[in-house]
Amino acid sequence: MKKYLLSALALMVSLVAVAQPQQQSNPLPKNVAYNTRSMGGSQDVGRSFNNSPTFFIYPDSPLNEEAAKALVVELGVDKVAEQTHASTFVINPVGEKYDNKADFEAFVELYNRARSGNLKVIGIGNGATFVNTALAATDAAGHIAGILTIGGKTFKAPASSYGVPAYVAGKTAKSVAKPYIAINKATKDGNRYTNAEEPLLCVVVNENTAAQLGEIFSDAWAEVLGKNFRYNNYKHTHYEGMKYGEYGPGELEPYTDWEALGIKRNVVITEQRQGLPWLWYEYWPEELMEGAPAKSVPVMVLLHGNANDPRTQAETSGFIQVAGKERFFVVEMEWQGSRNYGAMGHDGVEQVLYQLLAKYPQLDPSRIYAEGLSAGSMTATALGIKKSHLFAAVGGHSGGIFKGARGLFSNFDAMWDEATQKRGAVEMPYCSVIGTADTTVPYFTPDNYKDNSYLNAWNTYQQMNGMPVVMDLNFDVDPIFGFELKDRHAIKTNKGEGIRMEIGQQYKGEKPLICIVAVMDYGHWNFMPTAQVMWDYFKQFSRDPETKQLIYNGK
Repeated sequence: MKKYLLSALALMVSLVAVAQPQQQSNPLPKNVAYNTRSMGGSQDVGRSFNNSPTFFIYPDSPLNEEAAKALVVELGVDKVAEQTHASTFVINPVGEKYDNKADFEAFVELYNRARSGNLKVIGIGNGATFVNTALAATDAAGHIAGILTIGGKTFKAPASSYGVPAYVAGKTAKSVAKPYIAINKATKDGNRYTNAEEPLLCVVVNENTAAQLGEIFSDAWAEVLGKNFRYNNYKHTHYEGMKYGEYGPGELEPYTDWEALGIKRNVVITEQRQGLPWLWYEYWPEELMEGAPAKSVPVMVLLHGNANDPRTQAETSGFIQVAGKERFFVVEMEWQGSRNYGAMGHDGVEQVLYQLLAKYPQLDPSRIYAEGLSAGSMTATALGIKKSHLFAAVGGHSGGIFKGARGLFSNFDAMWDEATQKRGAVEMPYCSVIGTADTTVPYFTPDNYKDNSYLNAWNTYQQMNGMPVVMDLNFDVDPIFGFELKDRHAIKTNKGEGIRMEIGQQYKGEKPLICIVAVMDYGHWNFMPTAQVMWDYFKQFSRDPETKQLIYNGK
């Protein structure tokens, strides 16, 4: 028992970690003229700290602290930082003027210390020349989420590059933009240049030499810098840290901007008769809030990871982007509770959903789905069994069902017993997404698959769905999953070095009741492209509100 309690404690500690830059106790390098981090906002307003930006600003010439701070204000970076919890560094040349070798080494040192996955680099004048020639022209481009250069000299595009989103301004903008367009493999798209396969790899050119720094940065943030983040979860988990170049380029993903997607966010805090208030976030496609017909809008429930900010899934899963495309309602709940808000638990999640259905008649009670991250995935997995009358399909990323004391959020014995009682009488589609390099909730190998949490989850859903329960795996049948799945295929993405998803489904008759997505060599976190895969799977199913029977609508 002691061993299991220690394992549970280790799991809780590992799941608490969130994607925030590490605080450094040792002094910053001497060439950092100014550094600050905004801690604005609170749990119930604004954005989370997930993917908060870090600004590296390289000025035209060395500045003292007062002048460096004035530059941040002149650019308007301070205002954006306050809204996004950003860290800001103004970085002087190591010597009297920029030297590509010395200042590149200083960049790497500071990059390793900042541990930011959303690094925005700004160069002005000579600082722009350094950014162009020493960063954009090297592998550093694959570690930077966006570049703004104002003035400065152009550079020779390398033979190969992962590219970097860029906004180029000043009198040299036209010539400087050419190599950026080349490394991004971009073509003209209106007033910008865009990579056809990855729209985030874009270049915007501003040749207005009369524009002030504040005007330039404001437009750069709106057009390029505020549109994306880049982090690295390849062959490790990003919040565990990495050194420059250790795992290749970071994945380029869209920064969640619900307003730009035509989605309105409502923050709801409800008082309870006893205990702390409940908190949840509603994301409404604006045209559906008033004008949608009754019972026409699907509901997607998102559940954050253990002790994560309650906005984590909305801002990092990719489901808000999918909702912007497919127009459905999203709600993320503070299911676990915190210092200020009460824990809903399974019954509370159900109660909130009934409140929402009563409040918004346009919501469709036959199409309610749930998914989560890590502990949220474990909770969604449990909801699909315990609240099977409510959901049409459930799933999760980086979480299954643990046994014994490690079953903090969904205990195998309890889940198995309920699944056994319901076997064949209740059907629940289940989508399981796993990073095969996850060390927090590990995937299995041929040598250690027994009692693996993901296999436990699959087996429990096989049991409840009245399907063959495959506990003994054979990796000659499938080297990744260990048992036969239909519709087996791979999707190679343009994220990082081409992260690959391996996908397969297990059927009961004509119904694909289990879908498994393995993100190869990926760590413990959301992989945003899987949101569309999961939604495409979910939307095939609905549940009759009267009989509670599952309805399969086919592809």
